Amino acid sequence: MKHLLRIAVLLFCLAPVAAHAVLPDEMLANPALEKRAEAIDAQLRCPVCQGESIADSGAALAHDLRLLVRQRLLKGDTDRQAVQYIVARYGDFVLMKPPLDKDTLALWAGPAVILLLAALAGWRFLRTKAPPAQELSQKEKDLLAKLEREEGGDA
Repeated sequence: MKHLLRIAVLLFCLAPVAAHAVLPDEMLANPALEKRAEAIDAQLRCPVCQGESIADSGAALAHDLRLLVRQRLLKGDTDRQAVQYIVARYGDFVLMKPPLDKDTLALWAGPAVILLLAALAGWRFLRTKAPPAQELSQKEKDLLAKLEREEGGDA
């Protein structure tokens, strides 16, 4: 029972926990503006972490981007204008869901192409036949028969 408790505690400690990285000093006094800022933060990818939004990232650049989003909202930008301000400086890559266009086509099609190539390689591998076994020479047949007799005689 003691070991089960230790295992449970270990698993709990290792379980991924989504921690929002927005710091108290970043938060806006106006709850409505802060809610808008948090929604925008969730749409923007951290250029450092790449797999996290700026809302979830603890990177210094993500912190700066969160502050920038809040500054833009305080200046009166709409949500779209605030996002476009960031995109103008970092490109479509900073969007968690970049638009489908010629610049982002590889980003959108890449996983499908890789999956298709892997499936094709797997199909070709499975379709490849082993070369047919060659017929044993008479000398090899005699040697095999001799070995079988010796093996059978010992038993």
